[in-house]
Amino acid sequence: MSTMKQAPHHLTLQPGALSLTELRAVWQHAGSLSLAPSAYAAIEASAATVQAIVAKGDPAYGINTGFGILAKRHIPQAQLEQLQQNLILSHAVGTGELLPDHVVRLILLTKIGSLARGYSGVRPLIVDTLIALYNAGIMPAIPCQGSVGASGDLAPLAHMTLAMLGVGQVRMKGEPMEARAALRAAGIEPVVLAAKEGLALINGTQVSTALALHGLFMSERLLEAAMVTGALSLDAARGSDAPFDPRVHAVRGQPGQIAAARIYRELVAGSAIRASHLVGDERVQDPYSLRCQPQVMGAVMDLIAQAGRTLLIESNAVTDNPLIFQEDGGTVVSGGNFHAEPVAFAADTLALAIAEIGALAERRIALLIDATLSGLPPFLVKEPGLNSGFMIAHVTAAALASENKSLAHPASVDSLPTSANQEDHVSMATFAARRLDQMAHNTGVIVGIELLAAAQGIEFHRPLTSSAHLEHVHAQLRGRVAAFDEDRFFAPDIELAKKMVMEGELSASCRDLFAALHP
Repeated sequence: MSTMKQAPHHLTLQPGALSLTELRAVWQHAGSLSLAPSAYAAIEASAATVQAIVAKGDPAYGINTGFGILAKRHIPQAQLEQLQQNLILSHAVGTGELLPDHVVRLILLTKIGSLARGYSGVRPLIVDTLIALYNAGIMPAIPCQGSVGASGDLAPLAHMTLAMLGVGQVRMKGEPMEARAALRAAGIEPVVLAAKEGLALINGTQVSTALALHGLFMSERLLEAAMVTGALSLDAARGSDAPFDPRVHAVRGQPGQIAAARIYRELVAGSAIRASHLVGDERVQDPYSLRCQPQVMGAVMDLIAQAGRTLLIESNAVTDNPLIFQEDGGTVVSGGNFHAEPVAFAADTLALAIAEIGALAERRIALLIDATLSGLPPFLVKEPGLNSGFMIAHVTAAALASENKSLAHPASVDSLPTSANQEDHVSMATFAARRLDQMAHNTGVIVGIELLAAAQGIEFHRPLTSSAHLEHVHAQLRGRVAAFDEDRFFAPDIELAKKMVMEGELSASCRDLFAALHP
């Protein structure tokens, strides 16, 4: 899916110090990349340790042995390059659609950052080649399926590594081509992998992490958009802003709820529609989908923030195996950092957040089209009966909210042993993260339909106006989509509204309100 376009930028990567702001920037646009010169000493020392082990000949997992359950097989020094080549070729077994460029950029960036911390035993050549691929716009063709999220994202990262070898397909600046031809065009020499390097490249959680980061950044946009459309629906339904009173939220103390209530207060501040029913409105309380927005969306905000903290740590982590530590002259330690359980949990959390954003928005659409609840014309159209109005648009929203309920089932609770039971518990993090894209698109449609419905509802209160923030959003929409005066081909309108949601346009004019979402 498309992301917001900004001017190209250059990132000087400090290993272990990536910020969410930098990760968002890479997700949004390519730019260029370099590694801080100070990082090379640790990379070189780690590679020298591996070379010393090879020269000595003592068995060390992944350096001069087989892999997984074949770790007891010692490999002669003369066959170590072939061992690494075979590893990549045999593990490149992915299937399904290719990951989009903005996800592949995040994979390359986080893999470079991990290797550059100097615990993986690769030569500087490996890191520099990955940087060269990134800067040339050469995106390895990585199928989206085939990883269980433990022992690393083996299959997809093997496809990433194929590009370095000049094998298989890539996209160069968006155009598909043979990897070897792309390398030749960019002046990049194919790599011959040395001991440990193939394993370091394919061991790791970078694919599941990149997919989860994509889900994180989409969930941020959805949260912002749904808070804007929720405020617009509040005015369309002539709801009360009393439930956003800061005292209500202070006595509970939930930080996301307090922050969300503040945002809602500011979004509706100055609404003449609200002022028109401060006196004489016999309703005592609004339905939960209006009244409890700070409680629900505040909880969603907290979940997204927690997932962001986990994924930022993982984006800076060293997650291959074994690891090279320079203490005591250099030691090799076999562990399990490739197990992506933290990513799986973060992705499952984001799935809950995305599903709930859509679920609450669907309920507000249902409220707006129900004349007995909203006080608006049935199905938000002037001549109901002759016109069906938003009747079936709501059905679409309900269908997608229901889909998200199934997709939100946690992936992390599943596990299938692999590698002859050596890898006997896996995280399923890659699927946990991959399904977030579909969920985000579903919720984007739901929130887009709410935008259309709430804008329609506002117009039935004219000449009264909503707040300055909400009138700006209304004008943005009407610049693209006309009011729904009578039935017409509706799907294109929904797609335009969805695009506004997915590209972050609804909150673009009030970024300061949502600053807390972007640490």
